Order: sequence, then C-alpha cells, then structure tokens
Amino acid sequence: MNLRNPLSYYRLAHFFYKRRVPIIPIVITMTVRLLFSCWCPATAIIGKNTSLGYGGLGVVIGSKAIIGNNVELGSGVVVGGNATEAGDPVIEDDVYIGAGAKILGPIRLGKGCLVAANAVVVKDVSSGCVVGGVPAKVLKEEIDINSFLYHRQKRRNT
Repeated sequence: MNLRNPLSYYRLAHFFYKRRVPIIPIVITMTVRLLFSCWCPATAIIGKNTSLGYGGLGVVIGSKAIIGNNVELGSGVVVGGNATEAGDPVIEDDVYIGAGAKILGPIRLGKGCLVAANAVVVKDVSSGCVVGGVPAKVLKEEIDINSFLYHRQKRRNT
C-alpha cells in the first residue's frame, strides 16, 4: 500500500465498506480528508489505475459517484451532485479531467473524453469528446485520448 496515495486508503476503506464492517471505513475516509485535503468516500466506486493529480489535493468525490478504470483527475476536481436532482456522475474508462473542473449531477462522461481545466460539466458527454467552458460545451469530437494527451503518448511509446 502506497501511504502517499489517497486512493490506497480509499481501497482499504471500500474493502471494509463492502464487507459491512462498521466505523472503520468512516475513520479511514476522515484520515484521507485530514492527510490529503481530499474527500474520497468508501461508498464511491473507483476503478483500477485511476489517479488523482498532486496527491488528490482539493479533490471531492460524491458518495454515489462511479469512476471507471484509467481515469485521471486533476487537483481541485469535484465529481458530485448538483443540489437540484438526486444522483452523482458516472465516469467511464480512460477519461481525463483537468484541474479545477466540476462534474455535477447525475450525468455520464463517455469513454475516452477529456474535460478541460475549470470546465463545469452539467450534461452528458459523448465518448471521445473534448469539452470546456462554463457550462461545458463540446470543443472537439472523435479524439483518441491516448494520442491527444502528451503524457499518454509518451507512456505508450516506451
């Protein structure tokens, strides 16, 4: 377990939560809040190889959010409700969410999409789209996220 990664603590808390062990998931979640300034509750579902930029600083994930595999969240990202309707977002695999972006309400981000920094997404986003702005609008369609992002190109070529 990497003690410098809030998702390692989340996975431990989620393990206990799934087995209905009382109190321990809450204590671990609060520890993550204090150590990393990150809210990552045990009740959320977060896939493999998901990463939080800068140690999850300022990241807030809703209690019913579902985040797929290979998702990257920048610092200051919020994935949660919108106060006008019930539900948290569903984020599919291979999504990149830039620093400060807000993903709000019971919406779905499609596979391989990119959310620009500081965007506020309040509607569904199709797979392979780049969105940005307040409220977010589609800026580009049919991208390959692994070719589009520089750091993923580098990882693929090594």
